[in-house]
Order: sequence, then C-alpha cells, then structure tokens
Amino acid sequence: MDELIVGIRFQKIGKIYHFDSSSYRDIQVGDYAVVETSRGRQLGEVVQILDDPTPPPEGRWKSIQRKATPRDLVLRQIWQKKELEAVINCRAKLAELNIPGVKIVAAEYTFDGSRLSFLYNTEGEGKVDLRKLRQPMQRMYSRTRIEMRQIGPRDVAKIIGGMGACGLEKRCCSMFLTEFSPISIRMAKAQGISLAPSEITGMCGRLRCCLIYEYEQYVEARKQLPKKKKRVETPMGEGRVIDVLPLSSSVIVELRDGSRHEFQHEEIQPWEELQALRNKAQEPCAKHGDGGCDCGKVDGNTSPSDAPPDQQPSSKKPSPQRKKRRR
Repeated sequence: MDELIVGIRFQKIGKIYHFDSSSYRDIQVGDYAVVETSRGRQLGEVVQILDDPTPPPEGRWKSIQRKATPRDLVLRQIWQKKELEAVINCRAKLAELNIPGVKIVAAEYTFDGSRLSFLYNTEGEGKVDLRKLRQPMQRMYSRTRIEMRQIGPRDVAKIIGGMGACGLEKRCCSMFLTEFSPISIRMAKAQGISLAPSEITGMCGRLRCCLIYEYEQYVEARKQLPKKKKRVETPMGEGRVIDVLPLSSSVIVELRDGSRHEFQHEEIQPWEELQALRNKAQEPCAKHGDGGCDCGKVDGNTSPSDAPPDQQPSSKKPSPQRKKRRR
C-alpha cells in the first residue's frame, strides 16, 4: 500500500512539516493530529495531502500517532491561555536579575504541557548565557521542562505583528509568509529602488521580504534590454540609453538633438553591433583585395548574387590533376 503523506502546521502562519498518515487514511485537510517532534508531542492542523511527495533526505517519514480528539483540542486551548502568564513571570524574573540586552518575546507550551519554551531575542548577534534565568523559571514550573530558544528579529516581527512599513494593516510575515528567504541589497539595485534605509528596511530592522517578490522578473527583463549609457539605433536616429524600464520592456533614449523618447525592445538595436557589420561590409576581400574575386565577395558594397557573370563564383570544383603512373 502506498504511503499517505500529509502536511501539518503547528502555528497559524508556520512552516509545514510532513508526516506519514498511512495508518489513518481517512484523515482530511482541516483535521488535527498528534505527532512526535524534536520538541516533544505536538498537536497540529492538517493543511495539505501530498500526491507525489519528495522522499525525505534521511531516514523515513515520522508517523502520525493518532487523530486529535475533542479533549486534545480543549487541552491545547488551556495551555495556550497559560502562555501569557508564563511570559509575564519570565519578564519579571529577567528584570529582577538585571540581564541586559535580552527581550522575552513569547512562550510556547507543548499541547500536553510537558515542555515550556521561552522565545527570546538579543540586541547583539552573539548568544547570551541565560542559565541564571532558566534555573529560577524551572523551579517556578517544576513539573514542566523549561527551554530558552533564541529567535531572530524577523521572527520577532512575525510574532508581534502590526502594520507593515509599506502601510499594510498586517505585515507579510504575519499574514502569509511561512519561511524567510535570503534578501540582499542586490535585489533592491536590480529593481531601481532607492537604497535609503527607510525605503528598503522593514519594521524588523532587516531588508524587506518583499524585495524578492519581483526580483526574478526584473532580472529576466533586464537580460533583453541594453544597459544605461549604451549607444543604440532607434527609428528616430542614434541615441544613448539613460533609463531602463524592465517591466514595460522599454528604455528611455536621449537622441543627438537632446530630446528623450521611450522605445520598446523591438524598436532598438545595439549601435556597436550595427557599426561592426557596416565596417565589415565595406572591407575588401581579404584574399583577392579589390580585384576580381571568385570566392563570393566582389567588393565592399556588392554581394555575390549582384556580381557580373564573369565574376560570379563558380559552383564547380576544380578536378584534381592525376599523377602519372611510372611504368
């Protein structure tokens, strides 16, 4: 029997993890299931059923333990309500210990309450030793295993939510982004976006995730268009490219008279290539010079088909001379 692989999400806008549901083939999208993860037993929502899943890089898929019962869902809600109280207690203990540069962002219980993870962020890039904080929190929650998990600034913005830097009522990371893609300053340059920090920085203090949305389209469009300052030939004469409009597949060209016009990609030709072809057409035959030519090129302005009959190249190959045989 073929394996039945399903995608399960543990957070509302979280990453999707794949599990083997061959033992529960009646499971549907929208159902909840209990699975074993590296952070203990978790309860997640089935959000997809894979028809042709990619095999895991190592080992086999982890199996679903069982489908969630109404009691499991109620138990999960009870522990979720206690997470806010845990955050308040942890922040109070952090202020009491006077540990600088650390911010407690959220707390997460496993669905059965056996493990409590505190998510924190630091001002610097390095790690902070929080054993002094973990020990009193472990005494406070003696029946639960306490963990301190550091998260990045983008994860902090995702959890806190709020308005985006572009004016959206809800940030992209809190609305639909399940994973964060690598963003570089090159993406902003390729799209002609101002490099001012206010234009390319998100509320998390990092480069905006939306810089990658149209990056590939800009890269592909720019491959078909000349770069700035390149000389081109247009229907209105020779000019120089002063701006590139990738999404409309056009360029702004400044002509010799100083006027500027927009031309589509099909209306322009690179000046260097055209000039090279003109120069090559005007050159005499490299083999016969300016005299009679029987190899296809008569002169700089005449093609072989336009040449006089007596100068047309012969299509017959000269017969090789036979060597005399010695008797």
